[in-house]
Amino acid sequence: MDWKPWLSRWSAEWIQSSEPADLDPQVLRDRWLGFAPASEEAVAAAEARLGLPLPPSYRDFLLTTDGWRDAGSFVWRMRDTATLGWLRDIEPYWEGWEELSEEEPAESNKFSRGLLISLEADAGILFLDPGDVDESGEWAAYSLFSWMAEPPTRFASFTALMESLYAEFHQMRRPEGETRDSWDAKVEQARLDALAGDADAASAVLAQAEEFGRDRATILLVQLDLLLGREYQASQSFSRLLHQAPEGFFADPLFTEEFLPWLFAEHARSATNYRHSVLQTAMIGERPEIQLAIGEGQARLRRDGPNFGEPAFDQLVRKALDDHAGDADALWRAVRAAMEHWRPRNADHIAPVALLADPALASTLTPERGRALLTRPRGDR
Repeated sequence: MDWKPWLSRWSAEWIQSSEPADLDPQVLRDRWLGFAPASEEAVAAAEARLGLPLPPSYRDFLLTTDGWRDAGSFVWRMRDTATLGWLRDIEPYWEGWEELSEEEPAESNKFSRGLLISLEADAGILFLDPGDVDESGEWAAYSLFSWMAEPPTRFASFTALMESLYAEFHQMRRPEGETRDSWDAKVEQARLDALAGDADAASAVLAQAEEFGRDRATILLVQLDLLLGREYQASQSFSRLLHQAPEGFFADPLFTEEFLPWLFAEHARSATNYRHSVLQTAMIGERPEIQLAIGEGQARLRRDGPNFGEPAFDQLVRKALDDHAGDADALWRAVRAAMEHWRPRNADHIAPVALLADPALASTLTPERGRALLTRPRGDR
Protein backbone atom coordinates (compact mmCIF):
# COMPACT_ATOMS: atom_id res chain seq x y z
CA MET A 1 0.00 0.00 0.00
CA ASP A 2 1.22 3.47 -0.93
CA TRP A 3 -0.40 4.99 2.13
CA LYS A 4 -0.20 8.76 1.57
CA PRO A 5 -2.22 9.11 -1.68
CA TRP A 6 -4.78 6.53 -0.58
CA LEU A 7 -5.28 8.10 2.85
CA SER A 8 -5.44 11.54 1.24
CA ARG A 9 -8.30 10.37 -0.98
CA TRP A 10 -10.03 8.84 2.05
CA SER A 11 -9.65 12.15 3.89
CA ALA A 12 -11.05 14.20 1.01
CA GLU A 13 -14.07 11.90 0.62
CA TRP A 14 -14.77 11.87 4.36
CA ILE A 15 -14.60 15.66 4.59
CA GLN A 16 -16.80 16.07 1.50
CA SER A 17 -19.45 13.78 3.02
CA SER A 18 -19.42 15.43 6.48
CA GLU A 19 -20.92 18.55 7.97
CA PRO A 20 -18.10 21.03 8.74
CA ALA A 21 -19.36 21.41 12.31
CA ASP A 22 -18.83 17.67 12.86
CA LEU A 23 -15.16 17.77 11.90
CA ASP A 24 -12.11 18.49 14.00
CA PRO A 25 -10.86 22.00 13.09
CA GLN A 26 -7.43 20.55 12.37
CA VAL A 27 -8.97 18.12 9.87
CA LEU A 28 -10.75 20.96 8.12
CA ARG A 29 -7.57 23.02 8.01
CA ASP A 30 -5.22 20.28 6.84
CA ARG A 31 -7.75 18.23 4.80
CA TRP A 32 -6.27 15.19 6.51
CA LEU A 33 -7.82 12.64 8.89
CA GLY A 34 -4.40 11.61 10.10
CA PHE A 35 -1.61 13.24 12.06
CA ALA A 36 2.04 13.99 11.49
CA PRO A 37 4.15 10.98 10.54
CA ALA A 38 5.82 9.04 13.33
CA SER A 39 9.58 9.26 13.31
CA GLU A 40 11.75 6.18 12.85
CA GLU A 41 12.88 6.72 16.44
CA ALA A 42 9.29 6.73 17.73
CA VAL A 43 8.46 3.52 15.87
CA ALA A 44 11.65 1.85 17.07
CA ALA A 45 10.87 2.90 20.64
CA ALA A 46 7.38 1.40 20.38
CA GLU A 47 8.85 -1.85 19.03
CA ALA A 48 11.39 -1.96 21.86
CA ARG A 49 8.64 -1.40 24.45
CA LEU A 50 6.47 -4.13 22.90
CA GLY A 51 9.38 -6.52 22.41
CA LEU A 52 8.53 -7.25 18.75
CA PRO A 53 9.06 -5.60 15.35
CA LEU A 54 5.77 -4.31 13.97
CA PRO A 55 4.37 -5.85 10.76
CA PRO A 56 5.52 -4.03 7.59
CA SER A 57 2.20 -2.55 6.48
CA TYR A 58 1.39 -1.17 9.94
CA ARG A 59 4.92 0.15 10.39
CA ASP A 60 4.70 2.00 7.07
CA PHE A 61 1.28 3.34 8.08
CA LEU A 62 2.69 4.84 11.29
CA LEU A 63 5.54 6.39 9.31
CA THR A 64 2.84 8.07 7.20
CA THR A 65 0.51 9.09 10.03
CA ASP A 66 0.96 8.48 13.74
CA GLY A 67 -2.68 7.61 14.40
CA TRP A 68 -5.89 8.07 12.45
CA ARG A 69 -9.35 9.53 12.90
CA ASP A 70 -12.64 8.02 11.69
CA ALA A 71 -11.57 4.58 10.51
CA GLY A 72 -14.96 3.66 9.10
CA SER A 73 -18.18 4.52 10.89
CA PHE A 74 -17.54 2.88 14.26
CA VAL A 75 -13.86 3.53 15.05
CA TRP A 76 -13.33 7.18 15.89
CA ARG A 77 -9.65 7.14 16.74
CA MET A 78 -6.72 4.76 16.26
CA ARG A 79 -3.72 4.55 18.54
CA ASP A 80 -0.35 6.15 17.90
CA THR A 81 3.15 4.91 18.70
CA ALA A 82 2.94 6.25 22.27
CA THR A 83 -0.35 4.54 23.12
CA LEU A 84 0.07 1.15 21.40
CA GLY A 85 -0.21 -1.75 23.81
CA TRP A 86 -1.29 -5.31 24.39
CA LEU A 87 -5.00 -5.97 24.50
CA ARG A 88 -4.66 -8.03 27.70
CA ASP A 89 -3.08 -5.04 29.49
CA ILE A 90 -5.28 -2.21 28.24
CA GLU A 91 -8.73 -3.80 27.87
CA PRO A 92 -8.45 -7.26 29.48
CA TYR A 93 -12.23 -7.81 29.60
CA TRP A 94 -12.19 -8.69 25.88
CA GLU A 95 -10.40 -11.93 26.81
CA GLY A 96 -13.84 -13.28 27.70
CA TRP A 97 -14.46 -13.56 23.98
CA GLU A 98 -11.91 -16.38 23.88
CA GLU A 99 -14.70 -18.77 24.81
CA LEU A 100 -16.63 -17.77 21.68
CA SER A 101 -13.70 -18.08 19.28
CA GLU A 102 -12.05 -21.15 17.82
CA GLU A 103 -10.90 -23.81 20.26
CA GLU A 104 -7.27 -23.15 21.09
CA PRO A 105 -5.15 -23.01 24.23
CA ALA A 106 -5.79 -19.84 26.23
CA GLU A 107 -2.09 -19.01 26.41
CA SER A 108 -1.93 -18.80 22.60
CA ASN A 109 -5.33 -17.24 21.98
CA LYS A 110 -5.38 -14.11 19.83
CA PHE A 111 -7.18 -12.13 22.56
CA SER A 112 -4.38 -12.85 25.02
CA ARG A 113 -1.60 -11.97 22.60
CA GLY A 114 -3.30 -9.28 20.45
CA LEU A 115 -1.91 -5.77 19.92
CA LEU A 116 -4.66 -3.18 20.43
CA ILE A 117 -4.54 -0.53 17.69
CA SER A 118 -7.94 1.18 18.21
CA LEU A 119 -8.26 3.95 20.82
CA GLU A 120 -11.90 5.07 20.64
CA ALA A 121 -14.62 2.88 19.12
CA ASP A 122 -18.30 2.03 19.42
CA ALA A 123 -18.12 -0.92 21.85
CA GLY A 124 -15.48 -2.55 19.68
CA ILE A 125 -11.79 -3.04 19.04
CA LEU A 126 -9.25 -3.40 16.26
CA PHE A 127 -6.21 -5.52 17.00
CA LEU A 128 -3.29 -7.33 15.34
CA ASP A 129 -2.26 -10.91 16.11
CA PRO A 130 1.52 -11.52 16.34
CA GLY A 131 0.85 -15.25 16.59
CA ASP A 132 -0.61 -15.39 13.08
CA VAL A 133 2.10 -14.20 10.69
CA ASP A 134 2.40 -14.79 6.94
CA GLU A 135 5.52 -15.27 4.84
CA SER A 136 5.94 -11.52 4.30
CA GLY A 137 5.82 -10.75 8.01
CA GLU A 138 2.26 -9.42 8.05
CA TRP A 139 0.19 -10.10 11.17
CA ALA A 140 -3.45 -11.08 10.88
CA ALA A 141 -5.81 -8.27 11.88
CA TYR A 142 -9.19 -8.42 13.59
CA SER A 143 -12.22 -6.23 14.15
CA LEU A 144 -14.79 -7.01 16.82
CA PHE A 145 -17.89 -5.11 17.90
CA SER A 146 -19.91 -6.56 20.75
CA TRP A 147 -23.25 -5.24 19.46
CA MET A 148 -22.86 -7.21 16.21
CA ALA A 149 -23.16 -10.48 18.16
CA GLU A 150 -20.70 -12.08 15.74
CA PRO A 151 -17.24 -13.63 16.14
CA PRO A 152 -14.28 -11.37 15.39
CA THR A 153 -13.64 -10.79 11.69
CA ARG A 154 -10.18 -11.84 10.51
CA PHE A 155 -8.18 -10.01 7.85
CA ALA A 156 -4.92 -11.18 6.32
CA SER A 157 -3.08 -7.98 7.25
CA PHE A 158 -3.43 -4.47 8.61
CA THR A 159 -3.78 -3.24 5.02
CA ALA A 160 -6.71 -5.59 4.40
CA LEU A 161 -8.38 -4.35 7.60
CA MET A 162 -8.03 -0.73 6.53
CA GLU A 163 -9.37 -1.52 3.06
CA SER A 164 -12.43 -3.09 4.69
CA LEU A 165 -12.97 -0.05 6.91
CA TYR A 166 -12.69 2.19 3.86
CA ALA A 167 -15.30 0.12 2.02
CA GLU A 168 -17.56 0.31 5.08
CA PHE A 169 -17.27 4.10 5.00
CA HIS A 170 -18.35 4.10 1.35
CA GLN A 171 -21.21 1.71 2.08
CA MET A 172 -22.51 3.90 4.90
CA ARG A 173 -21.91 7.40 3.50
CA ARG A 174 -21.66 6.88 -0.27
CA PRO A 175 -19.41 9.84 -0.99
CA GLU A 176 -18.99 11.21 -4.47
CA GLY A 177 -15.60 11.09 -6.10
CA GLU A 178 -12.98 9.00 -7.85
CA THR A 179 -13.60 5.82 -5.87
CA ARG A 180 -17.34 5.78 -6.49
CA ASP A 181 -16.91 6.52 -10.18
CA SER A 182 -14.26 3.83 -10.53
CA TRP A 183 -16.52 1.18 -8.99
CA ASP A 184 -19.44 2.22 -11.16
CA ALA A 185 -17.28 1.70 -14.26
CA LYS A 186 -16.23 -1.74 -12.97
CA VAL A 187 -19.87 -2.66 -12.33
CA GLU A 188 -20.80 -1.79 -15.91
CA GLN A 189 -17.94 -3.91 -17.26
CA ALA A 190 -19.01 -6.77 -14.97
CA ARG A 191 -22.51 -6.55 -16.41
CA LEU A 192 -21.12 -6.92 -19.92
CA ASP A 193 -18.88 -9.79 -18.81
CA ALA A 194 -21.84 -11.58 -17.23
CA LEU A 195 -23.90 -11.32 -20.40
CA ALA A 196 -20.91 -12.59 -22.35
CA GLY A 197 -20.87 -15.72 -20.18
CA ASP A 198 -18.10 -14.95 -17.66
CA ALA A 199 -20.24 -15.33 -14.54
CA ASP A 200 -17.40 -16.02 -12.12
CA ALA A 201 -15.32 -12.96 -12.99
CA ALA A 202 -18.43 -10.78 -12.94
CA SER A 203 -19.49 -12.17 -9.55
CA ALA A 204 -16.10 -11.42 -8.01
CA VAL A 205 -16.14 -7.79 -9.15
CA LEU A 206 -19.78 -7.26 -8.18
CA ALA A 207 -19.20 -8.68 -4.69
CA GLN A 208 -16.41 -6.14 -4.16
CA ALA A 209 -18.52 -3.29 -5.53
CA GLU A 210 -21.36 -4.29 -3.23
CA GLU A 211 -19.02 -3.81 -0.26
CA PHE A 212 -18.61 -0.21 -1.43
CA GLY A 213 -22.37 0.37 -1.36
CA ARG A 214 -23.00 0.25 -5.09
CA ASP A 215 -26.66 -0.78 -5.31
CA ARG A 216 -26.44 -1.65 -8.98
CA ALA A 217 -23.81 -4.24 -8.11
CA THR A 218 -26.27 -5.85 -5.68
CA ILE A 219 -29.04 -5.92 -8.29
CA LEU A 220 -26.73 -7.69 -10.74
CA LEU A 221 -25.07 -10.00 -8.23
CA VAL A 222 -28.36 -11.30 -6.82
CA GLN A 223 -29.33 -12.54 -10.28
CA LEU A 224 -26.11 -14.51 -10.66
CA ASP A 225 -26.29 -15.90 -7.12
CA LEU A 226 -29.85 -17.14 -7.65
CA LEU A 227 -29.03 -19.01 -10.84
CA LEU A 228 -25.92 -20.48 -9.21
CA GLY A 229 -27.95 -21.84 -6.30
CA ARG A 230 -26.57 -19.38 -3.76
CA GLU A 231 -29.98 -18.43 -2.43
CA TYR A 232 -28.83 -17.60 1.09
CA GLN A 233 -26.32 -15.03 -0.18
CA ALA A 234 -28.91 -13.67 -2.62
CA SER A 235 -31.50 -13.37 0.14
CA GLN A 236 -29.10 -11.51 2.43
CA SER A 237 -28.06 -9.08 -0.30
CA PHE A 238 -31.59 -8.53 -1.53
CA SER A 239 -32.88 -7.88 1.99
CA ARG A 240 -30.36 -5.06 2.34
CA LEU A 241 -31.26 -3.72 -1.08
CA LEU A 242 -34.98 -3.60 -0.29
CA HIS A 243 -34.30 -1.21 2.59
CA GLN A 244 -32.30 1.23 0.47
CA ALA A 245 -33.60 0.60 -3.03
CA PRO A 246 -32.85 3.14 -5.78
CA GLU A 247 -35.68 5.44 -6.75
CA GLY A 248 -38.18 3.77 -9.07
CA PHE A 249 -36.89 0.26 -8.35
CA PHE A 250 -40.23 -1.13 -7.16
CA ALA A 251 -41.97 -0.10 -10.39
CA ASP A 252 -39.21 -1.44 -12.63
CA PRO A 253 -40.02 -4.58 -14.68
CA LEU A 254 -36.87 -6.18 -13.32
CA PHE A 255 -38.46 -6.06 -9.87
CA THR A 256 -42.12 -6.61 -10.78
CA GLU A 257 -41.61 -9.42 -13.31
CA GLU A 258 -38.38 -11.08 -12.16
CA PHE A 259 -37.57 -10.47 -8.51
CA LEU A 260 -41.09 -10.22 -7.10
CA PRO A 261 -42.27 -13.63 -8.40
CA TRP A 262 -39.09 -15.15 -6.92
CA LEU A 263 -39.84 -13.40 -3.60
CA PHE A 264 -43.31 -14.95 -3.57
CA ALA A 265 -41.82 -18.38 -4.24
CA GLU A 266 -39.14 -17.93 -1.57
CA HIS A 267 -41.84 -16.89 0.90
CA ALA A 268 -43.91 -19.97 0.13
CA ARG A 269 -40.86 -22.21 0.69
CA SER A 270 -39.22 -20.68 3.72
CA ALA A 271 -41.63 -18.63 5.85
CA THR A 272 -42.39 -20.29 9.19
CA ASN A 273 -43.45 -19.23 12.68
CA TYR A 274 -39.75 -19.00 13.53
CA ARG A 275 -38.27 -17.53 10.37
CA HIS A 276 -39.27 -14.55 8.26
CA SER A 277 -39.04 -14.75 4.49
CA VAL A 278 -37.29 -11.95 2.61
CA LEU A 279 -40.74 -10.62 1.69
CA GLN A 280 -41.90 -10.51 5.30
CA THR A 281 -38.73 -8.74 6.40
CA ALA A 282 -39.17 -6.15 3.65
CA MET A 283 -42.69 -5.34 4.83
CA ILE A 284 -41.68 -4.53 8.41
CA GLY A 285 -42.42 -0.90 9.15
CA GLU A 286 -44.15 1.73 7.06
CA ARG A 287 -43.20 0.69 3.53
CA PRO A 288 -46.12 1.78 1.30
CA GLU A 289 -44.10 1.52 -1.92
CA ILE A 290 -43.25 -2.14 -1.23
CA GLN A 291 -46.76 -2.98 -0.04
CA LEU A 292 -48.24 -1.46 -3.20
CA ALA A 293 -45.81 -3.40 -5.44
CA ILE A 294 -46.57 -6.63 -3.59
CA GLY A 295 -50.34 -6.16 -3.85
CA GLU A 296 -50.19 -5.36 -7.55
CA GLY A 297 -47.81 -8.27 -8.17
CA GLN A 298 -50.09 -10.76 -6.42
CA ALA A 299 -53.07 -9.59 -8.46
CA ARG A 300 -51.09 -9.77 -11.71
CA LEU A 301 -49.84 -13.30 -11.01
CA ARG A 302 -53.34 -14.53 -10.14
CA ARG A 303 -54.70 -13.00 -13.33
CA ASP A 304 -51.96 -13.72 -15.87
CA GLY A 305 -49.56 -16.20 -14.29
CA PRO A 306 -45.79 -15.67 -14.50
CA ASN A 307 -44.22 -13.76 -17.36
CA PHE A 308 -40.87 -15.20 -18.36
CA GLY A 309 -39.70 -12.32 -20.53
CA GLU A 310 -39.67 -11.45 -24.20
CA PRO A 311 -42.69 -12.95 -26.01
CA ALA A 312 -40.67 -15.53 -27.97
CA PHE A 313 -38.87 -16.74 -24.84
CA ASP A 314 -42.03 -16.61 -22.72
CA GLN A 315 -43.97 -18.72 -25.23
CA LEU A 316 -41.22 -21.34 -25.49
CA VAL A 317 -40.95 -21.70 -21.72
CA ARG A 318 -44.71 -22.02 -21.33
CA LYS A 319 -44.76 -24.64 -24.07
CA ALA A 320 -41.93 -26.52 -22.37
CA LEU A 321 -43.90 -26.59 -19.12
CA ASP A 322 -46.98 -27.95 -20.94
CA ASP A 323 -45.10 -30.50 -23.04
CA HIS A 324 -42.69 -31.85 -20.42
CA ALA A 325 -44.60 -31.84 -17.15
CA GLY A 326 -43.04 -34.49 -14.94
CA ASP A 327 -39.93 -34.95 -17.10
CA ALA A 328 -37.23 -32.77 -15.56
CA ASP A 329 -34.53 -33.64 -18.08
CA ALA A 330 -36.72 -32.90 -21.09
CA LEU A 331 -37.88 -29.66 -19.47
CA TRP A 332 -34.28 -28.63 -18.90
CA ARG A 333 -33.32 -29.31 -22.51
CA ALA A 334 -36.27 -27.25 -23.75
CA VAL A 335 -35.42 -24.30 -21.48
CA ARG A 336 -31.76 -24.44 -22.49
CA ALA A 337 -32.76 -24.30 -26.16
CA ALA A 338 -35.17 -21.43 -25.47
CA MET A 339 -32.35 -19.30 -24.03
CA GLU A 340 -31.40 -18.37 -27.58
CA HIS A 341 -34.46 -16.12 -27.51
CA TRP A 342 -33.94 -14.65 -24.03
CA ARG A 343 -33.41 -10.89 -23.92
CA PRO A 344 -32.85 -8.54 -20.94
CA ARG A 345 -35.86 -6.52 -19.80
CA ASN A 346 -33.60 -3.54 -19.13
CA ALA A 347 -29.93 -2.61 -18.74
CA ASP A 348 -29.69 -4.23 -15.29
CA HIS A 349 -31.20 -7.58 -16.29
CA ILE A 350 -28.55 -10.29 -16.82
CA ALA A 351 -30.19 -13.63 -15.90
CA PRO A 352 -33.61 -15.34 -16.25
CA VAL A 353 -34.60 -15.10 -12.57
CA ALA A 354 -38.30 -15.45 -13.45
CA LEU A 355 -37.71 -19.14 -14.19
CA LEU A 356 -37.15 -19.73 -10.47
CA ALA A 357 -40.67 -18.57 -9.63
CA ASP A 358 -42.17 -21.70 -11.18
CA PRO A 359 -41.81 -24.76 -8.88
CA ALA A 360 -41.18 -27.20 -11.76
CA LEU A 361 -38.55 -25.00 -13.34
CA ALA A 362 -36.94 -24.17 -10.00
CA SER A 363 -36.51 -27.86 -9.17
CA THR A 364 -35.12 -28.51 -12.65
CA LEU A 365 -32.57 -25.71 -12.53
CA THR A 366 -29.87 -27.21 -10.32
CA PRO A 367 -26.84 -25.00 -9.60
CA GLU A 368 -24.94 -26.86 -12.34
CA ARG A 369 -27.68 -26.17 -14.87
CA GLY A 370 -27.95 -22.57 -13.72
CA ARG A 371 -24.23 -22.21 -14.36
CA ALA A 372 -24.71 -23.71 -17.81
CA LEU A 373 -27.23 -20.96 -18.62
CA LEU A 374 -24.96 -18.24 -17.25
CA THR A 375 -21.82 -19.37 -19.05
CA ARG A 376 -23.36 -19.01 -22.49
CA PRO A 377 -23.56 -15.55 -24.12
CA ARG A 378 -27.02 -14.03 -23.65
CA GLY A 379 -29.09 -11.30 -25.18
CA ASP A 380 -27.13 -9.60 -27.92
CA ARG A 381 -23.70 -10.61 -26.60
